Amino acid sequence: MGEEIIRALNGVTLNIKRNEYVALMGPSGSGKSTLMNILGCLDTPTSGSYQLNNQQVADLTDNELAEIRNIEIGFVFQTFNLLPRLTSWENVALPLVYAGVSRKKRYDRSLDILTMVGLGDRSDHRPNELSGGQRQRVAIARALINTPSIILADEPTGNLDTKTSHEIMDIFTDIHNKGNTVILVTHEEDVAQHAHRIIRLRDGKIERDEINPNPIK
Repeated sequence: MGEEIIRALNGVTLNIKRNEYVALMGPSGSGKSTLMNILGCLDTPTSGSYQLNNQQVADLTDNELAEIRNIEIGFVFQTFNLLPRLTSWENVALPLVYAGVSRKKRYDRSLDILTMVGLGDRSDHRPNELSGGQRQRVAIARALINTPSIILADEPTGNLDTKTSHEIMDIFTDIHNKGNTVILVTHEEDVAQHAHRIIRLRDGKIERDEINPNPIK
């Protein structure tokens, strides 16, 4: 509104390689959430280009973008975004519903992933029967269900206590060790220190892009 143009991102040039573990950091308004939305194919840039696996994202249709989001990218959000009437395994299985997978296979796969994140015994619980940390584990399991190549996590520990935050970050480290590309958006320094590379944004520009010599294991 008004005449002033605000550029959420301004002249950002960035390469993220397969199986990198990257943290995007910056104060509120720095552009980190906009950058994550572009990386996750939720938004397209007004100018410039974004290539994902050698595909120009701007050239893709809405249906093609939706397919990429469902297959290539797993999203984890600060607010969990679980459907309250569904059980844990039903929430986890949602991406498989869109992929046309049978109910039996959806259940088996969901149970495997929930067990991997330590929630195999909570598969029939609804979100209101789970703690915040357990809900986030369900959200991570949902992000992993389609074996995506990229995990995008937006402030994944923002609503959690310190102990639970450490447990969730251990899961992300394990995900990365298994070959996934992990990209975290955070304003918390201790969360960013788990990443192998930290990109700091300010006023829509990359202020620093540095390798973390001693990531938290």
